[in-house]
Amino acid sequence: MKFVNYATYADNQQTLADLRPRYLQYLAGLFAEGKLAASGLFSDGTGGLFIYELDTLDDAEAMVAADPYTVAGALVITR
Repeated sequence: MKFVNYATYADNQQTLADLRPRYLQYLAGLFAEGKLAASGLFSDGTGGLFIYELDTLDDAEAMVAADPYTVAGALVITR
């Protein structure tokens, strides 16, 4: 089942830059495991769109919770 994450970055460019290598490694791992179907940044740099291929909403929420940007508070989480 596909789940979409419309992610908005917090206004902290330095934190985003510092975490970017770990973040990209995390996304590459999800993609290699078949858990990330597609992803892309917004052209204005304010966030990105992620499409997960997972079994449940709980699994999708766990992907977002484990995201290095989420852990560091660099994503604005809305429900």
